[in-house]
Amino acid sequence: MPTPENVDPRTLGRGGFRQALVEAAPPPGSDTVITIGVFDGVHRGHHHLLQRMFQRAAPAMIPTVITFSNHPAEVVNPDRVVNKIITPEEKVELLYQAGVGSVICLEFTNELANVDANEFTDLLVNCLNMRGIVTGPDFALGRNRSGNLEYLHRRGSAMGFWVETVAPLELEGSAVRSRRVRNALADGNVDGAEYLLGRPYATDGVVVHGAKMGRQLGFPTANIVPTPNFVIPADGVYATYATVRGVRHLAATSIGVRPTFGLSQRLIEAYLLDFSDDIYDENLRLEFVSRLRGQETFDGIDALITQMNRDVDNARNILEEHDRLDGA
Repeated sequence: MPTPENVDPRTLGRGGFRQALVEAAPPPGSDTVITIGVFDGVHRGHHHLLQRMFQRAAPAMIPTVITFSNHPAEVVNPDRVVNKIITPEEKVELLYQAGVGSVICLEFTNELANVDANEFTDLLVNCLNMRGIVTGPDFALGRNRSGNLEYLHRRGSAMGFWVETVAPLELEGSAVRSRRVRNALADGNVDGAEYLLGRPYATDGVVVHGAKMGRQLGFPTANIVPTPNFVIPADGVYATYATVRGVRHLAATSIGVRPTFGLSQRLIEAYLLDFSDDIYDENLRLEFVSRLRGQETFDGIDALITQMNRDVDNARNILEEHDRLDGA
């Protein structure tokens, strides 16, 4: 889905967040209802919040999301690394697909972190014509999180905007949060990640040349290198969908270092079922549906080939059943 130029995460915010908010102003005569957050993964908990924003938006109000191309925690604490679930571009696209009218994707900087709550709310009202803000119960804005909910209610009464707090969506007794999705993926629980996201977890990359060991074993694979600082599932073998050239294929995908061959580089290797085209240097997108097994070391090549045949059969059965349940 195309995104307006003024909210492209690759360009917005380069002139500073103040200029970015000016550029994102709604059309004359329009107001906005806003929510602010990282929205990493755009999971079911985020959709729960967005639905309430849509319900509260009057006909002339544009549902607007202010989000970030990086993670604020890494700016506040430079020693911390947060492995992201999706790219900023994916985030913007998913938010528009969800029905958001305007997405403002800012780079979170030290300058932005040190803006006081009064100035930031002034910007929201004066630049974006904010008439309402929808938040989670632990939301705060401004330097040192001084703009808490009590502050926002008080400020809203003075400036003419309302505040609504939405309780988190709970599934299986716990709130749905991005951290929970990351933990599920780190455990290899891609079924659980799909349950929380509302869609299969996906990653993509450009197909690179490998050692061609899979080809020698009768299972030629398309290899992509994991992107640093992005979460990927735990090492193991998975039933996945693989999309290349706009066509989705069934695949058995391995993540790991190939211990049987004594190698150490972590790779994502996808064996596309019933497919034999050369796709080097092309983009490959993988959607993870189910974990078949963990990474194992085999006594020899014959044992490995036997297991790979089982993996392919299992992947085919799982994915065909997944298609049937989805009505694909």
